[in-house]
Amino acid sequence: MFKYSSFVLLAALAASCNTKPGTEEKSSVSSTVFSVEGKKVWGWTTADSTDLRLSPTDTLSFEAKPQPFENEVVVFVDPGKTFQTYMGVGAALTDASAETFYKMPGDKQAEIMKAFFDKEKGIGYTIGRTNINSCDFSSDMYTYVQDGDKELKTFTIEHDRKYKIPFIKEAIKAAGGKLTLFASPWSPPAWMKDNNDLLHGGKLKPEFYDSWALYYTKFIKEYEKEGVPVWGISVQNEPMATQRWESCIYTAEEERDFLKKHLGPTMHKEGLQDKKIIVWDHNRDLVYQRASTYFDDPEASKYAWGIGFHWYENWSGGDHMFDNLKRVHEAYPDKTILFTEGCAENFNASRYKAWALGEKYGRNMIMDFNNGMAGFTDWNIILDETGGPNHVQNFCFAPVHGDTKTGEIIYTNAYYYIGHFSKFIQPGAKRVIASPSRSHLLSTAFLNPDGTVAVIVMNQGNISSPVYLWVNGKAVKVNSRAHSISTYIIK
Repeated sequence: MFKYSSFVLLAALAASCNTKPGTEEKSSVSSTVFSVEGKKVWGWTTADSTDLRLSPTDTLSFEAKPQPFENEVVVFVDPGKTFQTYMGVGAALTDASAETFYKMPGDKQAEIMKAFFDKEKGIGYTIGRTNINSCDFSSDMYTYVQDGDKELKTFTIEHDRKYKIPFIKEAIKAAGGKLTLFASPWSPPAWMKDNNDLLHGGKLKPEFYDSWALYYTKFIKEYEKEGVPVWGISVQNEPMATQRWESCIYTAEEERDFLKKHLGPTMHKEGLQDKKIIVWDHNRDLVYQRASTYFDDPEASKYAWGIGFHWYENWSGGDHMFDNLKRVHEAYPDKTILFTEGCAENFNASRYKAWALGEKYGRNMIMDFNNGMAGFTDWNIILDETGGPNHVQNFCFAPVHGDTKTGEIIYTNAYYYIGHFSKFIQPGAKRVIASPSRSHLLSTAFLNPDGTVAVIVMNQGNISSPVYLWVNGKAVKVNSRAHSISTYIIK
């Protein structure tokens, strides 16, 4: 893990932001002139084949730089052109993560919380996701009611009091007392489904639509009684995937109708109209068709805060179809686009140091932000040395693994890549223009509420090269290392 002492400078630059997630200004494009007169640039870098891990590397002053030459590599930054509002970055607080956490020594538990949620000494996560009923990353299958209890009189979250609720409360505390937490179901109870099975897809029976809608409200109210505020819910995790684990299928029309006729009205009836409802919660491939089905229906749209998506649509890489987000953002600029899940699959401990793990995150995050995404939620925040626990052997990578046998914490480079966004971009920031002149570079940038500008530059290539960060005729010259990611703060 990076040395906390190296971030004193960043702490001095940081400023608080009072924007409430979910009430942020909706996407818009505005234009002003941004001056860098008297401003400097501070840089932090993570790079392959080096010891640099979110390490301070640059302190530079702008100099006059008129028209760049054709052979010069430039990232053109225009903080005067602003787009969607940044919500934050975080991860899922699953049963598997909670169990792994509590199997680690006490000092390691404290380190994990600080590493993820501390805004100065960690990477400053502000978003969390958790599961309603069990999911694949649970050690066991469970629901909150007894079989056949249509009126939900037996509803209890006792199962979650052992690991998951204490874990989430630790995360909230480490994040400074506030975490934007949303919850997602993988499956209704088996007896509510036409296949009578928590697993293997199946559909919610129409006679249980109202009971299932009420189920979400019971979950929210019981969690809040435990001191865990719930910001929102998604309707269904991956509603077009029949999985060997907990899953449930909805067509776009079925999800739309369940939302507008049952879930939305029930949330209002139960006094939870302030909770945000996220639709889709699945891959980019079908995201426009799903968005148009929900948002073109006024009755459904009024209940839908935004649309969630995952990155698993391309099994060989999972980093394509970014334009599909852009189409949604163009067509429905008043709806927020939130990344709700993604990870590197096919866990193998021999790949802990694989640089591709971090580059997958960097590439997807940059491209998705540039196409309208407002926030990013990683999958499991931490897993054990097996890539679990997982009751269906669907073992995966997390940015951090806790070896429950040795007590060691393993930080993959994905942790640092994510940190280049979560640590430096402040909730409430506006995305601005960042335009690289060479294809081996990817870049995005944000104007923070305190007036600083965060520019992320990722070098996918095998060659290091000088790069100019160019703003309105002035520039600083930085060194973009091969297979690296850097964040530059203009202040």
